[in-house]
Amino acid sequence: MLIATTLTLSAAFATAQAQSVEEFYKGNTVTLMVSAAPGGGADLYARAFAPFMSKHIPGNPNVVVTNVPGAGGLTAAAQLQNSAPRDGTVIAALQRNNLYLPMVSAEKLAFDPREVNWVGSLNKESYVLITWENAPVKTIDDLSVHPLTIGSTSFNNENRTFPAMINDYLGGKMEIIPGYKGNDEIALAMERGEVQGRAVTTTSLLGGNDANWLAEGKLHVVAQLAMRPNPAVKDVPMIIDRVTDPRARSVFEFMFKPLDAGRPFAAPPAVPEDRLAALRAAFEAAAQDPGFVAEVAKQNATVEMIPGLEIHKILDELYATPPEVLDMVKKLLVSR
Repeated sequence: MLIATTLTLSAAFATAQAQSVEEFYKGNTVTLMVSAAPGGGADLYARAFAPFMSKHIPGNPNVVVTNVPGAGGLTAAAQLQNSAPRDGTVIAALQRNNLYLPMVSAEKLAFDPREVNWVGSLNKESYVLITWENAPVKTIDDLSVHPLTIGSTSFNNENRTFPAMINDYLGGKMEIIPGYKGNDEIALAMERGEVQGRAVTTTSLLGGNDANWLAEGKLHVVAQLAMRPNPAVKDVPMIIDRVTDPRARSVFEFMFKPLDAGRPFAAPPAVPEDRLAALRAAFEAAAQDPGFVAEVAKQNATVEMIPGLEIHKILDELYATPPEVLDMVKKLLVSR
């Protein structure tokens, strides 16, 4: 009986080994998890990208997008690492803060960014702080003068932590209200007067309702929140130029570094090497597909593909951060 079982398992293993990547994916379905609610930049990118990923994966599997929001992207990240199938049929569009939160969280998290396989990213990202037309804060200089109520999603999301840095190190007077379910809900709250502004990716600013409001003069773009200026908003001042204290600057650099990973995609641990290689190659081809580039351009966005191995290098840099800087970052993540 034992011999028969061993032979059966060996045969199954040999069959799996003999199956080509194309044979595996043909007629199969790949799930693309989006770690954010529908309607935001991450969701828009993923849904535009899915058919091109299908086109470039050998065997052309169906790629189905599903939203798994929660905990600043960590719900999807933990699911990807711990319970998703490891056969190459699941990938996830994760959030940049997933790269560093396990380093600085007061709680033990069920996700380690070094354990998953990073597939690639569609762009480098930047943030801006925007306010509604009648808000008291209209310029970068107003931030240290006038109070401002802004909305955010989860406590650990960049749309809360970036404004919190401005409060802590640059004398900002923002009241930050977390708990909104997504960018669309915060935008509606701005329109209703519940909040006066929010931090948002430049991609989101230039696409959808924000772009319309910007054209109508309903929004003030107060500051760029990144280490390098985004040419799309080149006339907007950089918040980093106001950070003169070296220790504070180290915190800003740490928090802004994941923006270089843009909108990162990952696969679970232990995906067979040939399928992982195929996913990475398909990702790079899809990101550079003229059809996808044209589709993204309709949203006033651009593509700047980053290979998966580059994201692993960004992780190495983050994990080399001195402990004293990490201690300062941790204070941003403590409820106050």
